[in-house]
Amino acid sequence: MEEYVRILILKNEIEWHVMKNVLEENEIPYVMKSYHDSAYDGIFQFQKGWGHVEAPVEYKEKILHLYDQMMKNQ
Repeated sequence: MEEYVRILILKNEIEWHVMKNVLEENEIPYVMKSYHDSAYDGIFQFQKGWGHVEAPVEYKEKILHLYDQMMKNQ
């Protein structure tokens, strides 16, 4: 199995939904990890961001490019 690395921190759930669709459309393998912790009622999401995207390192530049394009189109 390929090693996944942290590539991108997402600011909110909307970014998560849009980025999820973009990654799937481009057939890029990924894992998204939320920073929500129910014990602290999600307080870490205000400090650290919503969560992050992990993927194989060879997709890093492509993912960052797609994210930049997504942000320009908003």
